[in-house]
Amino acid sequence: MSNVDLVIEERAASIGNFLVGRLLPFRQKRTVGPFTFIDHMGPISVAEHDNLDVDPHPHIGLSTLTYLFEGAIMHRDSIGSLERITPGAVNWMTAGRGVVHSERMPEDIRQTNPEAILHGLQIWIALPKELEEIEPSFVHIEAKDLPSWEEDGVSYKLIAGEALGRKSPVPVYSPLYYIEIKSEEQKKISIGSGLFGEAAMYILEGSVKSGEHEYESKNILISNDSTLCEFEIMPNTTVYIFGGNPLPEERYILWNFVSHDPAKLEKAKQDWIDQNYDVFPLIEGDSDSYVPFPDGMKSFKNKTK
Repeated sequence: MSNVDLVIEERAASIGNFLVGRLLPFRQKRTVGPFTFIDHMGPISVAEHDNLDVDPHPHIGLSTLTYLFEGAIMHRDSIGSLERITPGAVNWMTAGRGVVHSERMPEDIRQTNPEAILHGLQIWIALPKELEEIEPSFVHIEAKDLPSWEEDGVSYKLIAGEALGRKSPVPVYSPLYYIEIKSEEQKKISIGSGLFGEAAMYILEGSVKSGEHEYESKNILISNDSTLCEFEIMPNTTVYIFGGNPLPEERYILWNFVSHDPAKLEKAKQDWIDQNYDVFPLIEGDSDSYVPFPDGMKSFKNKTK
């Protein structure tokens, strides 16, 4: 970007069974628009780990967006959803007042293809204050249904939100965008006129030039002004532009919970510890295990602003 304000390098973080690259939150930048959390999963092969499953765990106050580059995940949740996500598709789950979900390696892959690769992004997007208590929901969008186009040899896909004169079918709750850009050749990209709010760019592979600087993969570039989004994309590069209008209230994060009100986080914490099924129901067909609340996690220091 022509107005880079901050560069965030991917950092290793554990989500239980394997390591991921954490991109947000970061101590100097907790949110970008309504985006509060981004993990880069993999690439990792089934053979490298005995268990790539994430057992049932809870969320409140956010929507999760899962987008894979390689592999597959079987999603189950407490509202009855059962969906296999594959590369290029979107799983969009809105937690609202409370939901439980699990993410597991499909059995056919586990049993017949141990060299299979799992690789993707998992994203949390905070809900507006007035929608934090809505009923949980789940939507799956196939890859073919996402707006995709090509300009000057550069491939674009609008994964979520509205930008660049197009709108994704993913049912978002506030003004935002999440855009994939791929190029096999060096090209100049100038899309600022189609963006708004805060913006950032994640370099998945390859590199980009902005001014006199070249930035490599596994970095997020935070823009000072989304309307000045201009950069050179180098050959064989894939980047993701994300952002939108920031929510007016401060957001707090406690484990898997997001809210403007710390008291709601404390209640969700206790409800999960108590296994309160009225708030966090069991998942049909996947209720033999769950992720316990982490020991020692007692504060809301990981606030988003």
